Amino acid sequence: MSNNAVDLRHFQSFLRKTSTVLVLTLLTLMASAQNKMRPLEQLINETDSGWPLVQEWISKAKNKVQVLPCNTNRAKDALYKTQVTTRSPMGAIVYATGGLLIDHGWIRVLGSGCSKLNRSLPDWNKGKSFKEFGQRPGVLLIADDVAGGFFAVNGGALGSDAGKVYYLSPDQLEWVPLDLTYTDFLHFCFNGDLATFYKDLRWKNWKSDVEKLNGDTVFNFYPYLWTKEGQNINKVSRKPVPIEEQYLLNLDLIKQLLEKKNGS
Repeated sequence: MSNNAVDLRHFQSFLRKTSTVLVLTLLTLMASAQNKMRPLEQLINETDSGWPLVQEWISKAKNKVQVLPCNTNRAKDALYKTQVTTRSPMGAIVYATGGLLIDHGWIRVLGSGCSKLNRSLPDWNKGKSFKEFGQRPGVLLIADDVAGGFFAVNGGALGSDAGKVYYLSPDQLEWVPLDLTYTDFLHFCFNGDLATFYKDLRWKNWKSDVEKLNGDTVFNFYPYLWTKEGQNINKVSRKPVPIEEQYLLNLDLIKQLLEKKNGS
């Protein structure tokens, strides 16, 4: 993995357009524990939706982006549970899509869910970043990849840079700051050098293997990629597992490594 793959210079013009929306989104996420959940009609903005802007970004994307279809009722439910407005890129994706598949399905950006990606952003986070909808998320999971890596917006649990995206890499097993906002992250998905970013996590013929997965499955590797024996991605065994299983395994392994490091 290489953080140099993220070139923020390509994103500056987009950031100026969406800075106000990003601030509003962050404030909503941080204050949701203190405020009563807003009704759906206050979250849907028909006159100033962020979706046309996201569609424009997608139309100009260098990487392949597949927009998954959404069900209207499911989209409304997901937007209400997420408590962000459709003016924001996050709210627009939740309300207008079942999710996004990036680079032949390697990265899955969560939306309202569909048959191919049967997880909505809020439902996937419940029990992980919060217990009940409307509570403040310490970490908000926003996307994941087929290698078992997870992207999340820091709600305060990962450091002082609230609102920034972190990556839990299967070859490092720690949350790595990417110094990206949610909008930055979208542009990274659309235009970033993913081949370089994932240079240690992609194996030969990965595209054909990824085509066989659905959005609720990832690859599990053995020996683990963070071990000395698992350094060569082409020499380890891999098998598809439910993403919930892989996420819980990652957390358990992190806990074990910390306990071992602390001598407990």
